[in-house]
Amino acid sequence: MSAHRTHPFPLRIPVFAAPMFLISGPELVLAACKAGIIGAFPTPNARPISVLDDWMKQITEGLARARDEQPAATIGPWCANLVTHSTNTRLAEDLALIAHYKPPVVVTALGSPKPAIEVVHSYGGLVFADVTTLTLAKKAVAAGADGLACVSAGAGGHTGTLSPFAFVSAVRDFFDGYVIVGGGISDGWGVAGAVASGADFVYMGTRFIPTAESMAADAYKQMVVDGTVDDLVVSAGITGTAASWLKPSLRALGIDPDNM
Repeated sequence: MSAHRTHPFPLRIPVFAAPMFLISGPELVLAACKAGIIGAFPTPNARPISVLDDWMKQITEGLARARDEQPAATIGPWCANLVTHSTNTRLAEDLALIAHYKPPVVVTALGSPKPAIEVVHSYGGLVFADVTTLTLAKKAVAAGADGLACVSAGAGGHTGTLSPFAFVSAVRDFFDGYVIVGGGISDGWGVAGAVASGADFVYMGTRFIPTAESMAADAYKQMVVDGTVDDLVVSAGITGTAASWLKPSLRALGIDPDNM
């Protein structure tokens, strides 16, 4: 079990509104934080870099106002999801804005957390690394990550293959830092189960897609509301990496989800 049972942030429940590509923006982040959870967004959602500057300013100023207006309220921290892969040609610019606006949490994706660690630690922030396998988890720990975001089977978008409970249990054999787990968790029962298994936090993403603050198109929001587990398919046929897809979205593009 983790030694970090006391959370480093004030939260109503240990949940991240998970960073979702083309879905999470400043409005969703602010709403999540004001509700007492951690609001996160992927930095590539804000393009060009000037938009990322605007978003980070909007978030930091919005949270400062909320804390001034409601000093007794539990307002969660915000999180930037940073792509550290070599294909992110603006990584240095992203990091410069992170150093300026100081998000309390940075979750790295598609690469080592190492490029973010010095910057984020310089202002007292925490660095988590998205991982889908034990090998990647061990590499992230060796690189100095404060926490791991264990993306497991059932995760929306690009997904893992391990059971979230088995993944957390295996990680706890060698890591006593902070652990987020994500994959098919959408209610309080799932959160309770994840925490009981040894996780400190839960990623919850799909639940927030239909919200008013989400950047998703209305038709997509309705598709999520109307969908069931029978509408899900996992395939690497679109991006080359295993991902969870809604069958109606594939059919809308002329793709047969049963023959991918």
